[in-house]
This record gives sequence, C-alpha cells and structure tokens, in this order.
Amino acid sequence: MSSTELPGVRSAAEPSFPAEAVRLADGEQLRIAALPGLELAVRSHPPRRTGLPPALFVHGLGGSSHNWSALMAELADTVDGEAVDLPGFGWSPPPADRKYSVTAFARAVIRHLDAAGRGPVHLFGNSLGGAVSTRVAAARPDLVRTLTLVSPALPELRVQRSAVPTALLAVPGVAGLFSRMTQGLSAEQRTRGVMDLCYGDPSRVTPEGFRNAVEEMERRMALPYFWDVMTRTSRGIVDAYTLGGQHGLWRQAQRVLAPALLVYGGRDQLVSYRMARRAAAAFRGSRLLCLPEAGHVAMMEYPEVVAAAFTELLRDTCAGAADRDTEDGRG
Repeated sequence: MSSTELPGVRSAAEPSFPAEAVRLADGEQLRIAALPGLELAVRSHPPRRTGLPPALFVHGLGGSSHNWSALMAELADTVDGEAVDLPGFGWSPPPADRKYSVTAFARAVIRHLDAAGRGPVHLFGNSLGGAVSTRVAAARPDLVRTLTLVSPALPELRVQRSAVPTALLAVPGVAGLFSRMTQGLSAEQRTRGVMDLCYGDPSRVTPEGFRNAVEEMERRMALPYFWDVMTRTSRGIVDAYTLGGQHGLWRQAQRVLAPALLVYGGRDQLVSYRMARRAAAAFRGSRLLCLPEAGHVAMMEYPEVVAAAFTELLRDTCAGAADRDTEDGRG
C-alpha cells in the first residue's frame, strides 16, 4: 500500500487519518502523534527483535519520512526506528502557529521526543533535517545518543548555483512566480527534476520507486498549503544561515556532545562537498564518510553503506561506554 492509499484520508487537501497506526508496504506503519497545536505523522519500521535502542530520523526540505525507509530497513536489526514528517510535510498538517523556522522544527522534534519518552535516541537528519537535528543535539544533549547527519544544511559562504532556486523561494512573490512558471509540468516531469537534482545517479531509482515518488508528488501539489510551507521553510533556512552568535548553526555544532557521523556526497548539488572537512572539525570527535558518487540523499542511494558506517559508530560508542563503566567500577 502506498501513502496515497491510506484508509480514512478525507481528501488530498486534508491529510488526516485515524489515530491508530496504518500499515504500509514492507511492514511499515504510519500514525499521528497529537500534541497541543501540533500533529506529527510518524513512520515506524518494525525492529527485528525487541530491546533495540530507539532512533529518530528527520527529513529535508520538500521530503518526508519515506526518505528514510531504505535506511530504516537496513538498520532493522540494530535500532528501533521511527521517522517523522515535519510540520507541513508528508502527512503532517501545518502547525497551528504556522512557524517553519529551523528552531520551530527543532522544538517540534523535542516536543515529540519528550512526549513519547523514547529518548535518548540515535538521531539522524538529512539536509534541513540535519540543521534541525544539530539544533536538537545542542539544545537537549539528554535526548541524543549519537548524531548522524547526511548532507546537513549548515551555512555556506558560497552557495552552490543549483541551490539558488531553493534560496530564492524565501523572497516574497517568488513562490507564486515559480508556481505559475511550472504549472504546465506533469508530476512525472517534476519528479524527474527533483531526482536529477538530489541523486548523484538518478538511474539508481527503481521503476517502482519512481512511480511511488510521482504519486507522492501529485498528492503534495494538490495540498492548498504546499507553496506556503515551501516558502516559509526556505525563509527559515535562510534566516538560520544568517543567524550569528551562540544561536548560529556552526556554533551549535561545536556544542554537540554526542558522537557524530557525517555523510557527504561528491555529486551533491545542494550542499557542497567541500563543507565536509569544516563539519568534521566543528563536531568534536566526529567521523566522516565521503561517498564520491552520491548526491544529496546518500541514505536513499547507498543505504547499506550508510547503515554499515552507523553500525560501526554504534559499536565503538558502546565499547567506549563499557570501558568507562569498567574504569569507574575499578575506581
């Protein structure tokens, strides 16, 4: 069952469904986590055994929790994984306060973790979700065991040319212009354009994966708030890039205490590959995975490689904790 076949959905403009979990393909489930003024759709992948540590996955701009399905499947014997649809994306409706800043998204993730009582978690973030996860890890270290960032949207002095249209969405009136300029494009053409931008090698997308992405594109474009969410979120990213002092994202990266894994793609057209070394220096004690053939969504293109790198991080982190416990016991 694809996400467009969810029972109980009233219409594409009202992406809501019963509070009980809805079963999707590959054993995944989708449910709504209701909080005051906020509803988050949460996708979960059944772990292969009980007692696994919890993990939370946060998608990027224009994405959804489905972006993490392949990696969650790879890690099903390692973590108990859940992925959220950020407010206004995927199956999550817009928040009551209509705030789409990086800080607002981080606050939503923190509220979800506090309410669910699943923390501390192994936190994963891609692109915008990487910036959000960085802010969560800096503000609430008690909620984060490890931090894995795939092409995190951290401030760059020289933005890549292919990322300029996304930044322009923050300018008043541009979203309406984009909407009018692209209204003649089919869902297939729009989806192909997104994949050409985000994948290092779009031919890696399976026919079934492409069909599912087209269905999701059709559903999203029918939402009355689609362009408003994209505009306000783009504006939030630009604001976060210009924010200085202790609230700046690079300063917050330096404050992260959790062991970090940073994943960068050599063919990324949205986050520059040259930012990898700066990020590795900012996140203390981090490890860096560079994939020359990957684009902006390495967890979708090379889920098995990202899963192996995280599993190694988890093993080393657990071994280090065990050694410290042994030393404390001796003391």
